[in-house]
Amino acid sequence: MEPDIPQPVDEIVTELADNDQPLLNSRLAGLSNLSSEDLEVFKNVWITIAPERRRQIIHRLVELAEDNIVLNFDAILRHCLEDHDKEVKSQAIKGLWENEEPSLINPLVNLLERDSSEKVQVAATEALGKFAMLAEHEKLRPEYTTTIRNALLGVINDKNRTLEVKRRALEAVSPFSLQQVRAAITEAYNSPDFKLRVSAIYAMGRNCDPSWLDILLKELTSNYTEARYEAVIACGELEEETAVPYLIILVDDTDIDVQMAAIQALGKIGGTKAKECLEQLLDNTSEAIRETTEQALDELSATEGPLPI
Repeated sequence: MEPDIPQPVDEIVTELADNDQPLLNSRLAGLSNLSSEDLEVFKNVWITIAPERRRQIIHRLVELAEDNIVLNFDAILRHCLEDHDKEVKSQAIKGLWENEEPSLINPLVNLLERDSSEKVQVAATEALGKFAMLAEHEKLRPEYTTTIRNALLGVINDKNRTLEVKRRALEAVSPFSLQQVRAAITEAYNSPDFKLRVSAIYAMGRNCDPSWLDILLKELTSNYTEARYEAVIACGELEEETAVPYLIILVDDTDIDVQMAAIQALGKIGGTKAKECLEQLLDNTSEAIRETTEQALDELSATEGPLPI
């Protein structure tokens, strides 16, 4: 049997540009790992494709990459960060989520600072949050750390930014162990805006400072489901055993998402009481509860390591 001959990239993109042609996954897969020459071919045709068609293509590329780790469309996605369409840009940022190359930081900061679309700004902010975590763990050069920190704090302090962008910037900058970050989280938590308060609760967990624990324990009893949910996750991030009795109560919360989050948090924190609670849940009538509990126990076992011989 003759081996399949890859379709030339110029033929693929010409076909993609034709609105009357269906978007076939087999054709789109041919755009994976483009060479620099093929990327130039793609760019020349891409600018001629109608916006709605470009959105469909980029959305499908992101889906394909998520479903098949062999496929890599990063070259195209990086080019699409400069697209004129906000949907294309925000989708491209989403598609680059797994990419941890520091060379992405400045383009993301530029989008955050200069793009007029709230959707693009939010996507860029969320992506920078990943790099903020890398920076806090000293996996980036100092100049990158400074760039990320200043950009995110600048957004938080910018009165012209929308609330949604400010929220996401607070969440993104939260891994940094800095007084400015603690002050921003505190100010947000004391805000009359409920959504901003919820973002502050989320940020407390990512900040990983045990001093937030008293606030989080109080929020575990909140009348608001969203606040309880974020407080549960934050307690899991802090991994303080003081929270275990409170989390055990929330295993029976009226909201299933809070229940699941409490089970996962118990698996992260561990300890005798957490383990006993999880083992009892293995007999729960809900299949979803049992599966989540099994995963939590696996995480707990991996953290504890093998028993001494």
